[in-house]
Amino acid sequence: MTRSHVGVEITEESVRAVEVSTERQPQVLAYGEIALPPDSAHDSEVLDQGAVATAIRELWSTARIRAKTATLGIANRRVLVREHSTAAIAPEMLRQALPFQVQDLLPVPVAQAVLDYYPTSQQGDQLHGLLVAAVASTIEDMITAFSRAKIRIDGVDLATFGLARAAARIAPEGTAAAVHIGDHTTQIVILRDGIPDFVRITPVDLETLAVRRRNAQIAPEDGTFVAATRVDPTRVAASELVGAAGIVPMGALRSDTGNKPVAEVIGRIRSTLAFYLNKDGVPPIGQVLITGAGAAVDGVAQGLAATLDAPMRTAVLHDVLPLQITEPTGDLALNLVSTAGLALGKDR
Repeated sequence: MTRSHVGVEITEESVRAVEVSTERQPQVLAYGEIALPPDSAHDSEVLDQGAVATAIRELWSTARIRAKTATLGIANRRVLVREHSTAAIAPEMLRQALPFQVQDLLPVPVAQAVLDYYPTSQQGDQLHGLLVAAVASTIEDMITAFSRAKIRIDGVDLATFGLARAAARIAPEGTAAAVHIGDHTTQIVILRDGIPDFVRITPVDLETLAVRRRNAQIAPEDGTFVAATRVDPTRVAASELVGAAGIVPMGALRSDTGNKPVAEVIGRIRSTLAFYLNKDGVPPIGQVLITGAGAAVDGVAQGLAATLDAPMRTAVLHDVLPLQITEPTGDLALNLVSTAGLALGKDR
């Protein structure tokens, strides 16, 4: 039997997973996404463990995922990611020293946080890298939901690092920016020769197809996996929900939205790249990869292409890895890029 590992993510709208073989030339063996009932999760935080566990079981069954272990990706506005320099010491010693070094930087007491450190470079006896801090209770709730579904989480990773791993397979050399534009959260990572150098996670609510489905309680038209939860029997056509701008703020559909969320996400991405480029000694960005369901929202890709100075391309799952099964389409192909990168992080 082919050995494999799974990357998983929980968002406000769904739980999704990608199973990847662990051979020298990895391939996608299975993938899927299950819609979550309203109010069961929010911004990578589990609110209803029972509902999320049910969706996880449905996902594993429907997508025919074989592995029973997975790496969980987290990405929400409560995760702290910042540059941090420290003495170059043995990894075990660094793990012990890190809580004392960064306790004044954290939004919660260090005892309530989960810490990680991603080294990016070393100059003399100084190690430079990215500090990641998340609220421990949030991660524990997510792991418990998987445990109730009989899936063991054997690693927790920043979803943005999964995005970086996936982007490095597309742009392994030079300086590139990878941007996952989600339903409610946008992740930005800048890589230099495939190594993350800068990360930012920013909230912006876009009316993706998943958000429209949740708000209107409609069933999908394209065969994408959806949990058998409360679905309006009238099955409103998705095309009837697309407004002129294709966007709404978080909450119910409104008729007066205009294009403010699209302009906001474009502005935040552009200002983040400009902030990075204003740092001393950084090279220009050679290309920008965009992915995530928000990249398909009307006006987002067009607006970014018109405002960014670097060439831009959209990345989907098959750009990252070959597939043994039928390729996903639409928003799912965009959403699974970072999820696949999480699976690639196991033993690599």
